[in-house]
Amino acid sequence: MLFKLIAGAATAMAVMSGLAFAQSSTVNGAAGGAITGAIVGGPAGAAIGGVAGAVVGTAIDPPPAKVVTYVREAPAPSARVVVKEKVVVGQPLPETVVVTPVPDDPTYAYAVVNDERVIVEPSSRKVIQVIK
Repeated sequence: MLFKLIAGAATAMAVMSGLAFAQSSTVNGAAGGAITGAIVGGPAGAAIGGVAGAVVGTAIDPPPAKVVTYVREAPAPSARVVVKEKVVVGQPLPETVVVTPVPDDPTYAYAVVNDERVIVEPSSRKVIQVIK
């Protein structure tokens, strides 16, 4: 019985981690993690999945509206940047991409990659949001 509980919790964490990265807020991350955990691991899986989903959801909360507006309206760089990798929220940009800090909020930076404007966390270069 204990083995099944541990195996269920481990499976829930593995399944939930991919879903949690797709969430964009703490509430959605917690809810998605709890549901996935409950399906795979029962009540214990729901508790573990909810906590893990909330932590991951917090890590990728969307930036403030003024940052999004600034990045949307900022002039594009003169040189076009193209990378082979797909730009994915939660994943870092390649080191070859130059990121520019947002002047009014240095906790964010941006880049234009593959003709898409992206908001990133400067220290980790992790993509926070792709502007459509």
